Amino acid sequence: MIDYLKDFRIGIFIAIIAITTIILGAITDKVLRYFLYRKQANKDYDATGFKFLKHLIITVIYILGFAFALIQIPEFKIIGHSVLAGAGMISLVAGLASQQALSNIVSGIFLVIFKPFRINDKITINNFVGTVEDINLRQVVLKDAENNRIIIPNAVISNQIIVNTNMHDTKCCKIIEIGIGYDSDVEKALEIMKDEIAKHPLFIDTRTAETKKQKTPLVVARVVALADSSVTLKAWAWAKNSTDGFVMYCDLLQSIKKRFDEANIDIPYPQRVVTLKKDKTSPEESPK
Repeated sequence: MIDYLKDFRIGIFIAIIAITTIILGAITDKVLRYFLYRKQANKDYDATGFKFLKHLIITVIYILGFAFALIQIPEFKIIGHSVLAGAGMISLVAGLASQQALSNIVSGIFLVIFKPFRINDKITINNFVGTVEDINLRQVVLKDAENNRIIIPNAVISNQIIVNTNMHDTKCCKIIEIGIGYDSDVEKALEIMKDEIAKHPLFIDTRTAETKKQKTPLVVARVVALADSSVTLKAWAWAKNSTDGFVMYCDLLQSIKKRFDEANIDIPYPQRVVTLKKDKTSPEESPK
């Protein structure tokens, strides 16, 4: 009877600890979310470290709750060598799993400290392009253009090359490259490209006061190659960020194509010259 009461008391203690841990974790999450919401009213506030700290605090709360619950359970005696061998295998698997988890946690801490990217930055990792939505103890969450969520473990990111379009400078340069026919007016085509870029509402002037004094053109456009079937023209268009740059790029392709058609500037298909070699006449078929 005493053993039953003891087991019942242990169960009550574990239930109280579990409920307390869950309630404390939920309260902490709501409080931190409230402070984060207030901070995000400031556009210059970086939420990266705050979100990571929130995940860390909640994880510590659950770990402590689990530890206190284990303290209430008496130790179990080792029954036999078979169980010991099984426990050894479980310990090995758990050790390997915890090593990977620890690697993700340490990598996440380094990401927050050195900040190769932040929340709301647009980055490219392993050919995945997306906006950083969350950085937690285990992984980084990206949201791509199709509203998909890309989950990448922190340890994987630490060994990858990262392209960050928002780090220090958000300006984006889009290169407009078009091939025109050899019989087309190259100078006129270059002027059309410059004009269309300069009048686009998303285009920005990146010239400094010094470069303006040096009469640097607003838009730079040049002939960059004489290809097999076309003259390759290239122009550089600047936007304030990658999103505006993509919209501007699409608009310019359409408007430049329309202007080229009006000015009879040809954008040729790839052309090849094929020479058919006639067979030599055999001696038996040669005319007498």
